[in-house]
Amino acid sequence: MGVISLSGLNDPQREAASTIDGPVLILAGAGSGKTRTITYRIAHMVDNLQMDPKTILGVSFTNKASKEMKERVITLLGKRKARGITLATFHSLGVKILKEEIHLLGYHKNFSIYDTSDQTSIVREALKSIKTEKTFDRKQIMSKIGYLKNKGIMSEDFISSVYFDEDDPYDLMVEYVYRYYQDKLKFYNAIDFDDILNLVVRLFREFPDVTTKYSEKFKYVMVDEYQDTNTLQFELIMGLTKTHNNLCVVGDDDQAIYAFRGADVSNILEFEKKFEGAKVVKLEENYRSTMPILDLANKVIKENKNRREKSLWSKIESSDRPFLWLTADTDHEAQVVVDEIVQHQGRGGHLGDMAVLYRSNTQAQPIEDQLRLSQVPYTILGGQKFYEKKEVKDLIGYLSVILNPKDQIALRRILNIPHRGIGNVTLEKYLNLSEEKQVTLFQALELEPGLDPRRHDQIVHFTKLIRKFQNSFENSPLPEAISAMVDDIEYLKFVEKSYDSVKQVDQRKNDVHMFVESAVRFLKYNQGQGSLKMFVERLLLQDNQDERDEDDDDDVRKNEVTMMTLHSSKGLEFDTVFLIGMEEETLPHKRVLQLGEDIGEERRLAYVGITRAQQKLVMTYCKERKLYGRDSVRHKSRFLNELGNFYTEQDRTTFGHLTEDEATEYKSSFFNNLIDGLDE
Repeated sequence: MGVISLSGLNDPQREAASTIDGPVLILAGAGSGKTRTITYRIAHMVDNLQMDPKTILGVSFTNKASKEMKERVITLLGKRKARGITLATFHSLGVKILKEEIHLLGYHKNFSIYDTSDQTSIVREALKSIKTEKTFDRKQIMSKIGYLKNKGIMSEDFISSVYFDEDDPYDLMVEYVYRYYQDKLKFYNAIDFDDILNLVVRLFREFPDVTTKYSEKFKYVMVDEYQDTNTLQFELIMGLTKTHNNLCVVGDDDQAIYAFRGADVSNILEFEKKFEGAKVVKLEENYRSTMPILDLANKVIKENKNRREKSLWSKIESSDRPFLWLTADTDHEAQVVVDEIVQHQGRGGHLGDMAVLYRSNTQAQPIEDQLRLSQVPYTILGGQKFYEKKEVKDLIGYLSVILNPKDQIALRRILNIPHRGIGNVTLEKYLNLSEEKQVTLFQALELEPGLDPRRHDQIVHFTKLIRKFQNSFENSPLPEAISAMVDDIEYLKFVEKSYDSVKQVDQRKNDVHMFVESAVRFLKYNQGQGSLKMFVERLLLQDNQDERDEDDDDDVRKNEVTMMTLHSSKGLEFDTVFLIGMEEETLPHKRVLQLGEDIGEERRLAYVGITRAQQKLVMTYCKERKLYGRDSVRHKSRFLNELGNFYTEQDRTTFGHLTEDEATEYKSSFFNNLIDGLDE
């Protein structure tokens, strides 16, 4: 007799965990304990119902989710009883099946899985093999091929599919490259990541015996995050349940935010149509957030028409309603958010309890700047820190050398940026000279510019530029001096030549403009007196802190603010959440509005962001926001206009109850404190 008790589950959770046969849809609202429910369901099947563990399959989307499920099942059952249960991601399951069956498709069983660099090499080779005057972006072509594969469109089918436009030069090129690419993969007995599910589904279509084999092997199939499944994954699930109807899916259509990856929310909305006799169990009790936060979330999502009716509730009461802060502009938004974080830290609060969420990565940089100025450690999940981007590091390298020509690491970074033809052979000669004469590398360049006669003019030009910049930074305001430096080295032209696509070039140029803006912001904080030395020291101080954090234990590293996009935040939770940029053309996004698309997914993104907060939620919007170097007037998001009195609005441009003079004094002392910390 088994010993797994379901008494610790609430009534709907217990109903879901004890319903084993037939199709079951567990509609699991945010924070409703879905992982606990499905792991208890698995343990109940093995321990109480004595089912063979080898017949149970649990599929999730990420290795992290799969690992967490395994650990929880082992905790409940122990390693011995849990042995044999298959808990995998869609792709790891696909690889297991292909290792057994891929020979049926004409591959050898010892196939390779090519990574991005391998894929790029073949695409580059394909583009070289065809003569054309037009330049094509490799990444754009690879992205289209991946998209087609996830739609189940093979290379030979593309030209006759609805996804092919004969008037689009890119589609014509993709048609050629896709066929070339797949022929090469087959020749090398290789597949790529997007082939995995595509080939498994092809096996299931062409070889019914294979489908039957795996359906009979896995008699009980469970799928996590079902709202995120795409066409191929749905077909795979249909194949795995071909000989039985024992399918349990867990998901929440209100958190379906991955349409851009091909996810099809209709899979969960139409579950009962596709699986006759399905039982639906709703998990609506939330164990994460206070009721005022859930009231707001429920109100937001109820405006979506195409959804399953459910309403989150919680036993966690609170008198604190979510806040909406009106801020003056982008910089002011960053100031008031980070000021709140600093105050929380000053009260002994834990930085790991706080997260800043945003719709687009372009919103992150002003917050990053303010966190760095305030010496607040932070991490960015699913993205790259602004000051770790290549172009930003190039410019910091220049500033470091201008400030200190002895900085050999920075000098070696920028010596051939933009390209001056100064390669490793020339550099080696000057490194030897530097050692021989006991001088710095920069001094060696100045002393003997003709050491490599072919590079004499370039080296003279470079060293004179550095000396010129030293003078200009002493006599010009910091932002102006940086802008002049960017112009003098023709850095934007260098960026244009470094990337294939217009979009990439525009993004990198914008990073350069934002770096100049960070100097403007720094100067403003320092009341017009910020020096190059202070600016560079602030940047390098934060970088050194980042480096040290890598060696600290997990608990120390967790004591940092988390920043991420709304897409990256799903599945996470924080005591306090700052949801910034609740504005028209930010959330909902401008692109969605321009294309006239359904804004349902944008509203779901807002819902996901709101439900990440446990105790405190602060939303912000700006009167003006700086976008690509220009100030644009902003308007409150339509989602806020739908919310009535479910939040408390505060106009932070007046600093709450302070008079204008008091606010000016407050701001002055706040920024002076930042600079005092800098000088220390």
